[in-house]
Amino acid sequence: MADEKTLKKLKSKYIKKLEGSLGNELNKDEKERYSEDSNLMQSAAYSKEYEDFKKELMPKTFSLYESLAKQTEKIFKIKPQAKEYEELKKHIDISHLEISPEGALSFAILVTLALTVLGIFLSVGVATLLFEKMSTFFLLFFIAGSLFVFFYLKRLPVYIASSLRLKASNNMVLCIFYVVTYMRHTSNLELAIKFASDYLTGPIALDLKKVLWDVETEKYDTIKDSLDAYLESWQDWNPEFVESFHLIESSLYEGSEKTRIDTLEKALDVILSETYDKMLHYAHNLKSPITMLHMLGIILPILGLVILPLAVNFIEGVKWFHIAILYNVTIPIVVYLLGKNILSTRPTGYGEVDIAEEIPEFKKYHNLNLSILGKSVSFSSIYTCIIIAIIFMLIGLSPVIIHLAGVQEAGSTTFSILGYVYDSNVGKLVGPFGLGAALLSLFFPLTIGISLGIYYYTRTKDIIKIRSQTKKLEDEFASGIFQLGNRLGDGAPAEVAFGKTAVVTKGTQVGSFFLTVSNNIQGMGMSVQDAIFNSKTGAIKLFPSSIIISSMKVLVQSIKKSPQISANALMNISRYIKEINRVNERLKDLLADILSSMSSQINFMAPVIAGIVVGITSMISNILGKLSPLLEQQEAVEGFSGFDTDIFGLGIPTYYFQAIVGIYVVQIIYILTIMYNGIENGEDKLNEQYLLGKYLLRSTLTYVIVTAIVMIFFNLVADSVIGGLLPEVA
Repeated sequence: MADEKTLKKLKSKYIKKLEGSLGNELNKDEKERYSEDSNLMQSAAYSKEYEDFKKELMPKTFSLYESLAKQTEKIFKIKPQAKEYEELKKHIDISHLEISPEGALSFAILVTLALTVLGIFLSVGVATLLFEKMSTFFLLFFIAGSLFVFFYLKRLPVYIASSLRLKASNNMVLCIFYVVTYMRHTSNLELAIKFASDYLTGPIALDLKKVLWDVETEKYDTIKDSLDAYLESWQDWNPEFVESFHLIESSLYEGSEKTRIDTLEKALDVILSETYDKMLHYAHNLKSPITMLHMLGIILPILGLVILPLAVNFIEGVKWFHIAILYNVTIPIVVYLLGKNILSTRPTGYGEVDIAEEIPEFKKYHNLNLSILGKSVSFSSIYTCIIIAIIFMLIGLSPVIIHLAGVQEAGSTTFSILGYVYDSNVGKLVGPFGLGAALLSLFFPLTIGISLGIYYYTRTKDIIKIRSQTKKLEDEFASGIFQLGNRLGDGAPAEVAFGKTAVVTKGTQVGSFFLTVSNNIQGMGMSVQDAIFNSKTGAIKLFPSSIIISSMKVLVQSIKKSPQISANALMNISRYIKEINRVNERLKDLLADILSSMSSQINFMAPVIAGIVVGITSMISNILGKLSPLLEQQEAVEGFSGFDTDIFGLGIPTYYFQAIVGIYVVQIIYILTIMYNGIENGEDKLNEQYLLGKYLLRSTLTYVIVTAIVMIFFNLVADSVIGGLLPEVA
């Protein structure tokens, strides 16, 4: 809550406002009465928490960006053009960023200049020092990268606003539901918005707190003015949300109670029906962009890998790091941005939340929990993953480390872990070309894929298991609370209604939930709120679910009015859950083909195809590497004398090539998994991390196993082919 000093200031402010409106000074009794107005002071103190809530919600990176933009504006201030200024200002307000459009543009220009100078220094100065010539490739790369960074940073407030808008949209139906539920029994818009912002999470809760805060700070005179100003920012993206709120506002002016209730019901119907229609269109229009993403992210790059060994023979100066920049930097960034653009078009839906954020006691399941000597030990899994990553990385680097240590292999064998050869063009040993080194390079994708996979999987497996169990309860919940609403509608107190409903629903998950609440009330003398939400014995601890948590919060609030009001609230909750489930199930049916295709790409197609390509490339490298010196020595075949058979034509070992492709496969799996979860579930970070853990482990191991088998098989075939040619060449 706000501190005592702040409360005193707010008391003084409202007393002065009342004195001004009444035209005379209030006497001592009137001051006492107004200063103790609970609703007024609760609202003021509540709104004061907006800034604290914003600090908790907004990522630290946003705060860093705000600080850097403010500092840059002090150094030099550049004002955008009028049209661009208005756009940036609008999105800065949506993002709750405390910067100006001048600061955003100035920061973008400063960073771009710094990157350009750094790129010129590295490309000209460092490259000349190390390679005795300027690197035109890196110079062009840094210039192109600087331009990309400029346009990205210049529009960063727009991207931040879009990200927050996507997160907020998942709770919009729930927002309207909360406001409608509250206003059914109390026709007060300000208190209804306060109620919704208390029980919502994420950006939309921050938006509603900002609506209240703007009234408290006198930016707007009334809550309606403040709300209308906020709704303008959603007019272009979610008009049904705006229309629903306008219907809610119009209910305040209805003279008949029945008409008022009908108007509120209409507000909820509008957003539910429009959400359903928009999701149908989204599902129908999704196939084309997903196909394009699949082609650009998987098919074309992998086809490029097939022809790469031949193409680079005609391009002098291509090194492994040039290919790495293309496959590990450029393509993943392009695919990620395309994927985010596709997800940004996903309409309002029902988004799951991490139950560990709703119930702090569940945060322990984010850690790795082990039983050692009969004692439960809990520690962060990130340390285990860092150790695994370091070990795998050292194994992958071992051929380079051994070579740098000055160790040389005696002779060349099929499974050589070094295989360095002398390159007359550069006058030094290059490599490693050995098959053993190529196999050890498989630890590079393992370093990223396995360590990240273990981290995400151990962090989420226990919580996702608990949430999966509650899904059974959610399936039964709509009918269960409908029966509970009937009992309350018959006039039974909530304390009694839970027990009666538990008897009727005995043997089901929802029956167990109601029975737990009833036992807490009857056996432990708890209130309804404690029986449900008590941190130690509350029923919600056994059945953690965002739907149940939201529904019970509404029940606790409405039951303070009367059983009949709470009965109506539960009836509306039942209808709301059924409607949302209908929308989500229909959407999953429509997306089944697309999601099935994406799943096969993640789990099988991408890792297997890439593994086969790398294996074939390894065979080609082996053949060219061993055939070239034989042809040069014997000059036995006329017309082939002087034929450039250097590996890849430019000395790029399979060791580096496989490392590049392996890391690229892990990156694509990561991006496609985020896409898969976003399309199916919207903003559901818990399920996203769980899928990342599962798919990264499975797909990375699939790629490594397939690549190792194909490389060994084809290299043995290549050795036998070369062995058969030796007598002829000799």
